[in-house]
Amino acid sequence: MDKKDLKIVFMGTPDFAATSLRALVEGGYNVVGVVTMPDKPAGRGHKLQASPVKQYALEQGLTLMQPEKLKDPGFISALRALDADLQIVVAFRMLPEVVWSMPPRGTFNLHASLLPQYRGAAPINWAIINGETKTGITTFFLKHEIDTGEIIDQVKTPILDSDNFETVYDRLAALGAQLVTKTVDAIIDGSVRSVPQDDIAAGTELRPAPKIFKETCRIDWTMPAKRIHDFVRGLSPLPAAWTELHEEGKDPVVVKVAQTAFEPAAHGLPCGTVVTDNKRHLKVAAADGYVELLTMQFPGKKRMKAEEVLCGHKFDTTTRFA
Repeated sequence: MDKKDLKIVFMGTPDFAATSLRALVEGGYNVVGVVTMPDKPAGRGHKLQASPVKQYALEQGLTLMQPEKLKDPGFISALRALDADLQIVVAFRMLPEVVWSMPPRGTFNLHASLLPQYRGAAPINWAIINGETKTGITTFFLKHEIDTGEIIDQVKTPILDSDNFETVYDRLAALGAQLVTKTVDAIIDGSVRSVPQDDIAAGTELRPAPKIFKETCRIDWTMPAKRIHDFVRGLSPLPAAWTELHEEGKDPVVVKVAQTAFEPAAHGLPCGTVVTDNKRHLKVAAADGYVELLTMQFPGKKRMKAEEVLCGHKFDTTTRFA
């Protein structure tokens, strides 16, 4: 079978998924349909915003579906009518069995981790937060339990000291697009040899990657300095780690932290204590040293470097973050 003969339905929503869809279309694969989330309100005017996948699908004149519910009989009927041989899922929703079991060649998912590690909604964030030095991308066939199907292929990449969520996200999106087309080629030529995740997971401690909420992003200054630094990296630039600034006689202010450095050091200060020269450097005491705040954002302000903050805001010895 030639790649032009294999009928593919692609499912995804964000930029991460659009990168893979673009690789399929530009690679000459036969994408007969695209499924993405319904438009959502965004921005100050709360106008409906099309997803990056929808935008690209419309540009290419691809058949597009945006079901509210994936078990809706009308959607199931329309999907079945496409008569796809294979479905590909990238950064989408959990599929019901009636959907993922439909095509004869199966449905495979692209996941932004080295499965079975970091199963869940936020694998890139948690890998960086946990101080991992490598991550990767995985294709696997879907089955009942989320992110547990047999692994088809993987690509590894280092997490550099200079990386944050955004840089790793962009790198994995590009690697993922390459892996998606490689996986399709293997399915076409029959060379796929999938491996059960349990075979890989045996004897290893698995780390999950649950969805991240606002409260998840609050900095705990009692943690070691490097852990806080990694925490900030794993949430930068979005959704962003945050903390409360407490100053005597003032209401607490939420400050988002985008970039830090860390310094191991012995000190007797309470965690969260601000140490600053009120000119260029702004440090916060952690369990085993200091975390230097390099870039941050105050309510209603743009992101600023520490020296910009200190030009207009002076801290005294009672100031602390919590």
